[in-house]
Amino acid sequence: MRQVDVYWSFRSPYSYLATSRLRQMSQSWDVPFVFRPVYPIAVRIPGFFKTVNPLWPPYLVRDCLRIAEYQGLPFGRPDPDPIVMDMQSGEVEADQPYIHRLTRLGVVASHTPQAMAFFDEVSRLIWGGQKSWMADRNLEIAVADAGLNLSALERDVAARTDEIEAEIEANEAAQKAAGHWGVPLMVFEDEPFFGQDRLDLLEWRLGKAGVAKSGNA
Repeated sequence: MRQVDVYWSFRSPYSYLATSRLRQMSQSWDVPFVFRPVYPIAVRIPGFFKTVNPLWPPYLVRDCLRIAEYQGLPFGRPDPDPIVMDMQSGEVEADQPYIHRLTRLGVVASHTPQAMAFFDEVSRLIWGGQKSWMADRNLEIAVADAGLNLSALERDVAARTDEIEAEIEANEAAQKAAGHWGVPLMVFEDEPFFGQDRLDLLEWRLGKAGVAKSGNA
């Protein structure tokens, strides 16, 4: 069956900035959009942030603020950062409770009919810059807004942690096999489209491939 695989990370601001449009696209095209959560590059590539060009992080922030303004989306630094790291040295802690929790929840949610809403609502909470996603009941509320129950998702994670970790590893292997390492990465019929700025090309390709417009469009 034809589908668009979306390799996506909770720590990626560009993943967040693509998600609302991906949600719209999933309602406009008669093809499934399947989210496949992966761990961020800080976890997948040890030492990555120790060697990154120092000009990149400030540009990334500026670029994300610009894109968010252009798209009319809220944006701000996540509180807390899903990755526990020293931003000055680039040292990433071995223990990563936030990103492990979020990514495992994402795997469980990805197999539900509410998957698209889950990634949209939760990433907006994390990257919207309006509240701490760990404070009060904010994460629980965001998950509920997506039509799911946080406690139920967490029980599933606790019962199947090894299986879920294996799925994350499989997602990361499939992402690499598709021809790119970054997120968001959309793959349709073995053709990769990297970045939130490639969604126009993805829609063009869907049309060229004869994918029909959905009745929800």
